[in-house]
Amino acid sequence: MTREDFERYIGAFNANDFEGFSSFYADDVDFQLGERKHIVGREAIADFYRGIKAHFAETLTILDLVIAPDGACLHVHTRFETIEDWPDFDMWPTKKGDVREIESIILYRIRDGKFTHIKSARFKEL
Repeated sequence: MTREDFERYIGAFNANDFEGFSSFYADDVDFQLGERKHIVGREAIADFYRGIKAHFAETLTILDLVIAPDGACLHVHTRFETIEDWPDFDMWPTKKGDVREIESIILYRIRDGKFTHIKSARFKEL
């Protein structure tokens, strides 16, 4: 996997191209979103983000990326702009127009060009 691959992955994510970004996942990918969510499977992750992106314009910007033969570590800035009220969102209640920005560190394990494990942790809230 190359930096260009990661840029295509993030570009597809930012464009709400669920098929495009989920094509980087192994069928049985294991995704751990801190202590908040644990999701297994390519389609389950895409479905999770369909729900998120129905309420948020979520944009990721790569700050730093280290790639190894079997994995990668990404430091990313994420901007959430609420496009639809979501008072019972399990991470924070939010109203249309709210903006939240965070930085996260994401660890990827890669096999045969696909993400098999993803662990994401919030680094700081901006």
